[in-house]
Amino acid sequence: MCGPGDFVVYPTHGVGKVVDIETREIAGQKLRLFVVSFDHERMTLRVPTAKAEVAGLRRLSSRKVMETALTTLKGRARVKRTMWSRRAQEYEAKINSGDPVLISEVVRDLHRNTGQPDQSFSERQIYEKAIDRLACEVAAVDKSDKEKAMVKLETLLSAEKPEKPEKTEQSEEVAKPEEKAKAEPKVIEENKPAQKATSKAAKPKTAAKKPAAKAKPAAKPAKNAVKKPATAAKAKPKAKK
Repeated sequence: MCGPGDFVVYPTHGVGKVVDIETREIAGQKLRLFVVSFDHERMTLRVPTAKAEVAGLRRLSSRKVMETALTTLKGRARVKRTMWSRRAQEYEAKINSGDPVLISEVVRDLHRNTGQPDQSFSERQIYEKAIDRLACEVAAVDKSDKEKAMVKLETLLSAEKPEKPEKTEQSEEVAKPEEKAKAEPKVIEENKPAQKATSKAAKPKTAAKKPAAKAKPAAKPAKNAVKKPATAAKAKPKAKK
């Protein structure tokens, strides 16, 4: 992966330099270790060579990746409307990822030009941590010092930001099919009551036919009324005896 004298990046500590590769016996096993020195933090880190990639240890970014990171600094700040505690966690996660593009996003979003509101204490701390981490890698890639890299970053941050893109005719045309899609359900809903109205109007016709079929049983009571006087006439002669 790398050897003594090479610059590397460790996610939570930034740019360091491999000063040696040593072998040590740990828990009865011999391990080869990268010995990485971080001058800006005055610390030395030992990483097993077999687990270097898993631990996040990597070589310096390519020039193409660094150009993308520097281009990010020229963009407009994108600050979410959420609580600061949550945004601070997101910024810390981006810084500790070791990705120069994500670190550039933190620097861009927390940078303040002349005439803008001042940074809070916690914002200033995160901003300085992010820009320091980015400047170290820019200096290592450009083979310059940290001061020159910092001036380069400040120049890009102070440059005039691009204006917000205006809505084009194409975006309006794309929105039209959505309006048509919203209008279609209204047409269907308007047609439904009309169908119900026609079905309701057809029901009274069937109801009118039913009373006409029940007209025949009405003639039966008339026959019973004729029989009752006949029985009454036969009973009268017995009363005279």
